[in-house]
Amino acid sequence: MNTPMYFQRGGFRWVAATAAILLAGAAAFVPVDHAGRKNEGQEKEASRGADQATTLNDQTDLGVTVYNSNIALIRDVRDLQLPKGDFRLKFMDIAATVNPATVHFRSLTDPEKLSVLEQNYEYDLLEPNKLLNKYVGKEVTLVRSYMENGTTKHEEIKAMLLANNNGPVWKIGNDIVTGVYGESYRFPEVPANLYDRPTLLMSLENSGPSKQKIESSYLASNLSWNADYVLTVGGDDKAADLDGWVTIVNNSGTAFHNAKLQLVAGDLNRLPQRDQFRAMEMMAKAAPAAASNQFQQENFSEYHLYSLGRRTSVEDKETKQISLLEGSGVPVEKLFVVNGQNFYYHNAQNPGSPLKDPVQVFYKFKNEEKAGLGIPLPGGNLRVYQKDSKGGVLFIGEDHIDHTPKDEFVTVKIGNAFDVVAERKQTDYKRISDRVWQMEFEITIRNHKDTPINVQVNEPIGGDWEMLNSSFKYTKTAAFAAQFDVPVKANRESVLKYRVQAKW
Repeated sequence: MNTPMYFQRGGFRWVAATAAILLAGAAAFVPVDHAGRKNEGQEKEASRGADQATTLNDQTDLGVTVYNSNIALIRDVRDLQLPKGDFRLKFMDIAATVNPATVHFRSLTDPEKLSVLEQNYEYDLLEPNKLLNKYVGKEVTLVRSYMENGTTKHEEIKAMLLANNNGPVWKIGNDIVTGVYGESYRFPEVPANLYDRPTLLMSLENSGPSKQKIESSYLASNLSWNADYVLTVGGDDKAADLDGWVTIVNNSGTAFHNAKLQLVAGDLNRLPQRDQFRAMEMMAKAAPAAASNQFQQENFSEYHLYSLGRRTSVEDKETKQISLLEGSGVPVEKLFVVNGQNFYYHNAQNPGSPLKDPVQVFYKFKNEEKAGLGIPLPGGNLRVYQKDSKGGVLFIGEDHIDHTPKDEFVTVKIGNAFDVVAERKQTDYKRISDRVWQMEFEITIRNHKDTPINVQVNEPIGGDWEMLNSSFKYTKTAAFAAQFDVPVKANRESVLKYRVQAKW
């Protein structure tokens, strides 16, 4: 009995095909058409004629407006040659995360004579396994390799794909064969409903000229930005340099080349999709082109718009940073703060012993023009560095700042003081009548630093209260709070004592 060639053993061996090779091979033999030609299946489907196609080669302008809520408005302008009458247009090279409900498509040349009848977003992308699934019940050519007399040879086998559930099932001749049976597969064509990239398939009606400038706008997700700041403080804690950066993260599945970039900062109210899109589109078009090569800021409604004065590119899966601002010699103030807590009346764990409060450390500066700033600062992370005695720069803390208008203060916490200790205890508690009490407190602050400091002590005080006496001047900062400014000399201590009367 003659054994089929692919089962013979004499003088050669079969090369084992792994699943990874199968997938790579399947993709390698898929005919990809980037020039807009249609395969036979697509021609049959488009009975009215071949579909028109547009790619990035037709693009003449691109605008990207990114919001700090993980969405972006894309404005894509292209020059197209369009036939008369009804036809279909494949609008290719769009963001993979496009929201189809937000697509706005119009002719800038003659908008009254080009109408959109229907649109479909095709995102069933060409992949090896999807391609196999489309060929269930159809014939495929399997390619296998073997060695004969020291030479690699290839054998092509016609096979019917019966199923592809957890692996392909083939019919070869009268045999049913399972598993990975070829190093690669050959397919006669790409099915009409598989696309090599995300595509908008639009049914259009054109009664205008054949050459038209087309604008398409849409919202896409997974494109975001945030602000990052670096505050470098001098060794004397008197002045600092502030550098601001815009960090753009693009996970939209599409690269944006040579684009006009705009950023919108503010707490955006998310409207229903269609109204939301129209409002954003108006915001994106409201800003004139910036004259500088870096960001120019302007107010728009209750938001702030930052326009980059040059074009830039953002690749897919890329994090890009662009300089936002540079401020030099910004006056700063270092603050030491002790905040009393509502449980300050006694130490339940160790009665009679004082409670220790952390002494928090902040830097404070004003966002004003004379300090080299004066533009609205988008919310973001601010990292603080300081020069040591040898001129080196060390990281000393970080904090998040909110959106900050011009001429407002920015306060950044960097941590807790190592060499400053604050202890508190209640030294007296007296009932004066059924609803009136008197209380006395003592707060000791020890400064182990070689320089004098001022410590801001914020005390919560309940009830209808009045200050009977205090060892340092106080300010009533709120209905239930008092603030004391306590100076402490180098390597010394200061004791704040105050007595209040409260009525409940």
